[in-house]
Amino acid sequence: MNVPAELHYSEDHEWTRVEGSRVCLGITDYAQDALGDVVYIELPSVGTEVAGGEPFSEVESTKSVSEIYSPVSGTIVEVNTDLVDSPERLNEDPYGEGWICIIEAADISELDNLMDAAAYAELTESVD
Repeated sequence: MNVPAELHYSEDHEWTRVEGSRVCLGITDYAQDALGDVVYIELPSVGTEVAGGEPFSEVESTKSVSEIYSPVSGTIVEVNTDLVDSPERLNEDPYGEGWICIIEAADISELDNLMDAAAYAELTESVD
């Protein structure tokens, strides 16, 4: 399982990359593997206000439907519209072309509650 060291991770299996006051978000390699083949993603709209720890989107796979949770409170400023026609990018490249959205964080310190790569790897190993 791929767990890039430069990212931070939530217990809900989202990853984040900090870009100034903005947070790029996607689902982890572990999450996409557990979901199976992703067939649809409900993307949030630009301008949507999100609350840390609350769901704001859904991913549908051949196995199930899973909610996507925001790790921070803020405003959606960009979405990866390429996923509409190619949701399989979440499976193929979850940390690259499979990113979901960018959030302008209201309080970037909320990310202090996330795990580093080592802690996330330990979490996923204990689940298997």
